[in-house]
Amino acid sequence: MAHLARVEAQLAAREIGDKAKRGAFGGGMFALAGVVAIYGGAALALAAGIALALVWPAWLAALVMGVLLLAVAGIFAMVGRAKIRDAMPPVPDETMEHAREDARALRGRMDR
Repeated sequence: MAHLARVEAQLAAREIGDKAKRGAFGGGMFALAGVVAIYGGAALALAAGIALALVWPAWLAALVMGVLLLAVAGIFAMVGRAKIRDAMPPVPDETMEHAREDARALRGRMDR
């Protein structure tokens, strides 16, 4: 019985560790999205400055790059959000269910 409890505790720790890794990856993707969004904002600000100077080709290029960078940031943010949702809540659901099954099996044996 004690061995079974230790094994279940080890499985729970491993499952929480896996969820923490997924959450950290999601957080990293959000950070990357923030960095790319900063560059996108800088490019859009540059586009506005160049547009004021009425230089059409440079303005168009800067605008396209700004929109592209913000789109990439949006993709990173969506991936990060999905990874964080996968990691939440940081509860070892699978291990808890195995422990419940073990407890039911043991109760069934004790009833005999």
